Amino acid sequence: MKNDLISVVIPVYNVVDYLDKCLSSVINQTYENLEIILVDDGSTDSSGKICDTYSKADSRIVSLHKSNGGLSDARNYGIERAHGKYITFIDSDDYIDLDCVEYLYNLIQKYQTLMSVCQHRVIFSNGKIEDYGSLSDECLNAHDGCH
Repeated sequence: MKNDLISVVIPVYNVVDYLDKCLSSVINQTYENLEIILVDDGSTDSSGKICDTYSKADSRIVSLHKSNGGLSDARNYGIERAHGKYITFIDSDDYIDLDCVEYLYNLIQKYQTLMSVCQHRVIFSNGKIEDYGSLSDECLNAHDGCH
């Protein structure tokens, strides 16, 4: 169904310099039926306050705060509170293409799978860009082929 809720879990820890760009890339996704879960993992900078500000401005955003437990612990904390049919993760010092969630969702629909993945791109401070993947998609299956 095209209106499936997708939860985006973003662990946050001392990323004040990157958080606005990350959140802007998620908020402005072409796929809009999102639950954006920000997990402040005990930040000592103003990252937690930024999370709260965004949650007040956009009803899709939930700002959670917990004591520091590390990246995996923060992701698990978000998973436990997610309501979406699907869950994706974005690191708070990264940002995504504006059609990223829609692209991944469309792959799930196209191949009737439970999961989709994509490659990444690294943009260096000198402007150099390295793509790690191709523009084509494929279905991998340990059994008898894809649907």
